[in-house]
Amino acid sequence: MNSIFGLSHNATLLVWTLVAIVFLIVLISKYKWNPFVTLLISALMLGLLTGMKPEEVIKSITGGLGGTLGTIAIVIALGTMLGKMMAESGGAEQIATTLVNKFGEKRVHWAMMFVGFIVGIPVFFEVGVILLIPIVFTVAKKTKMSLLQIGIPILAGLSTVHGLVPPHPAPMIAIEAYHADLGKTILYSILVGLPVAIFAGPLFGKYIGKRIKVEPPAKLAEQFALKSERGLPGFGITLFTILLPVILMLIGSVANIIDPKATSGLTRFCEFIGHEIIALLIAAVFSFFSLGFARKFSKEDISKFTSECLAPTATIILIIGAGGAFKQVLINSGVGTAIADIATSAHVNVILFAWLVAALIRVATGSATVAMTTAAGIVAPVLALTPGANVELVVLATGAGSIILSHVNDAGFWMVKEFFNMSVPQTLKSWTVMETLLSVMGLVLILILSAFV
Repeated sequence: MNSIFGLSHNATLLVWTLVAIVFLIVLISKYKWNPFVTLLISALMLGLLTGMKPEEVIKSITGGLGGTLGTIAIVIALGTMLGKMMAESGGAEQIATTLVNKFGEKRVHWAMMFVGFIVGIPVFFEVGVILLIPIVFTVAKKTKMSLLQIGIPILAGLSTVHGLVPPHPAPMIAIEAYHADLGKTILYSILVGLPVAIFAGPLFGKYIGKRIKVEPPAKLAEQFALKSERGLPGFGITLFTILLPVILMLIGSVANIIDPKATSGLTRFCEFIGHEIIALLIAAVFSFFSLGFARKFSKEDISKFTSECLAPTATIILIIGAGGAFKQVLINSGVGTAIADIATSAHVNVILFAWLVAALIRVATGSATVAMTTAAGIVAPVLALTPGANVELVVLATGAGSIILSHVNDAGFWMVKEFFNMSVPQTLKSWTVMETLLSVMGLVLILILSAFV
């Protein structure tokens, strides 16, 4: 497929991408097609329209689906088990009650943003959502607040950290590529990240929560509802159980920073237990004891909880996988490269350039990590030719660009849509707007900061 209407190859790729995305949105939101099927059809259509060979398209779809689910399917399964144990034991109820009592019902959404920010530091966005969703459901029910007013602050906290704050894996990619200073980047990321998360979280959450009324998905809400009449577990052990995967991942990150070449056995062990799958596996097994046997549940009870909680996640897992397939076709068809070429030919301020490249790749591929990785490769040579640029702020600008405009090609979009029981238009109005506020406000604050440092 060389060109349409005499457009250049790059412009043609962008036109076909737009066509595929519009097709996808219309089929799902207007004609109520199953998102899994629609995502697969759109991926197939995009691959063929952009001139990929049929066998390449199929390979991209299966590779993208498998690659996305390789980690996420395990993460969702283990995270859901942990969530189920939190719910059945009354742990989610205990955390929700403590937060409501400490902050007061009127300010509990502020507490939620800090919870998202702290839990998100070492864990991937998807892991954070899975860990915290039982608490969102419980707090919303307890305070009779809108689900989005409680949920958006947590999502904003998680998302800000995902894009901006090291030692999260995505910003670490850019830190290495640009040879930035880790300590300075952490300092600047908190200066930029907290105000941005506050604005897009509690403030925007309050605004949108009044306008979009949603109920949790019945099957999931039922799973995460407290069933037993036992007394609640202690706040300390509950908090430790939910933070255990966070602590283990943090240990892995710190070991990697102290000994990046993993020369000692201790570093390799810390990195092993800090991998999100291993950390969640350890935490899930620990929860069987701390929130299961310690709460006088029998082994049959725990077996039943952990089996029955997986059924409602099947749809979510498949939709996320199909989103990964669509993303992979976008990458393999050359759309990502086309965007990079267009961005490179425009001469702009290096902070703005880094943000723009990451933002364009994010919109095209749907992955913040892919946007960060690809943009780092494109921006690094430009940065090397820009004397006097503040490298740490360029890292943050790349991160801010990488979280913009999450839409139908992003696994996170489908995850939020399914967990919050929203339609595609509702998800675009709430989640997509929140992500874009984080990104654009982040850029503005980074540019202001660049005038002083």
